[in-house]
Amino acid sequence: MTSDLPDMRASDAERERIAERLRDAVAEGRLDMDEFEERLDAAYKARTHGELEPLVRDLPAPGGAPAPLAAAPAPATGTVDYTRRTGHPPTSRGAFAFWSGFGRKGTWTVARRFTAVVLQGGGEIDLRDADFEDRDVVIRCFTVMGGIQVTVPPDMYVDVRGFGFMGGFGEAGSGGDPDDIAPGSPRVTVTGFALMGGVGVERKLRKADKQRLKEARRRERLDKREDGGARGELE
Repeated sequence: MTSDLPDMRASDAERERIAERLRDAVAEGRLDMDEFEERLDAAYKARTHGELEPLVRDLPAPGGAPAPLAAAPAPATGTVDYTRRTGHPPTSRGAFAFWSGFGRKGTWTVARRFTAVVLQGGGEIDLRDADFEDRDVVIRCFTVMGGIQVTVPPDMYVDVRGFGFMGGFGEAGSGGDPDDIAPGSPRVTVTGFALMGGVGVERKLRKADKQRLKEARRRERLDKREDGGARGELE
């Protein structure tokens, strides 16, 4: 994307790359929060290259040298293109259960602020196949004598900040291996409070990833059998 084509329509991926530049800038102290929020809002509303470029014109390009925006690389096989799963209208902003339970799983869109409350019940929040309203998502979990299970895929960045009193607030799913985090992954913060109950956060493969892994193992076994049979014939 260059300034020679200011009227060229911007893509979702280009808007997301500008948003990522802005997030880096506020983290480095180049922008204050008011400037960041104003520019971020303008980035997601921009329709053309000419509207996007002024938002980062006074910021260094990735690597330290000013440069035009490059095309986003195609996602590798088996990975999720999070740029296509971000920026959708939310289908749920919260959940509540009293002596009962709730579930948010499968294909649904998480609001940028999602609140779950459980009183003597249970809840399930599964983000593996979810879409997201925003790149930065906060999931607030409050439970009293109950439990909430949050499930995330291995390629998603998650920060767990909640705490428990006579209960637990699991951090097993926090962070994640940096090498496994997918480009453009939402930044999910799980926070809240557990009283005589618990909030668990764990990482699990998606069904499609499990199927691919199962198929790869099956092919590996077949290859070993064929290789063993070939050696036997030679002997």
